[in-house]
Amino acid sequence: MDLQTLAAHLGLDLVAVSLLTFAVFCPRHRRRELVPAYLALNVALFAVVAALSEAAGGGGLALGFGLFGVLSIVRLRSDAVRHQEVAYYFITLVLGLLCGLPGLSLPMAAGLAAVLLLVMYVGDHPRLYRRDRRALVTLDAVYREEDALRAELARRLGEPLGWTVQEVDYVRDLMVLEVRFRQPEPTRYEGEFTGVTPSTPTTQPYAKEAA
Repeated sequence: MDLQTLAAHLGLDLVAVSLLTFAVFCPRHRRRELVPAYLALNVALFAVVAALSEAAGGGGLALGFGLFGVLSIVRLRSDAVRHQEVAYYFITLVLGLLCGLPGLSLPMAAGLAAVLLLVMYVGDHPRLYRRDRRALVTLDAVYREEDALRAELARRLGEPLGWTVQEVDYVRDLMVLEVRFRQPEPTRYEGEFTGVTPSTPTTQPYAKEAA
């Protein structure tokens, strides 16, 4: 890959990862601390792929073994990273690989990058399942029957879609669950303050008793 082609592929990679990070991820998730991780992972993988392709002389086998060794050290061990954020990690990784491959033409790489961006834009759109939520709930009772547990979760949160029991403590009589639920539709007057402005006073002053 000559210098001009490398610069074109790098420009495509930077445009694609910038759109993914600053136009899709940040406005929706507001996780600013993950932006450097996405950018660093993407550009680092692009540099590794470009360097391996030059060192291996374009050999597919050597490039494959080199990529296998690099990707085997990538781990996501943080419990704070959600499934949506893992998906963004994967897309930034694939964008770096696609744009850095020496045998892939620029129009083909641009088309595949556009497909990835479109999939993430639609698949993580806020209007898709906008009322579905997830919460960690601690109940001050141990429910042995599913119907009773479902009724209690519905009373507290809304329609439960599913749950995972994380802890049951019979000594303190409590349960800890990770609950996926559907938030109820807001009522007509929810969040509105309705004041009463009567035309006549609502209270009358107390009259002094005659001595």
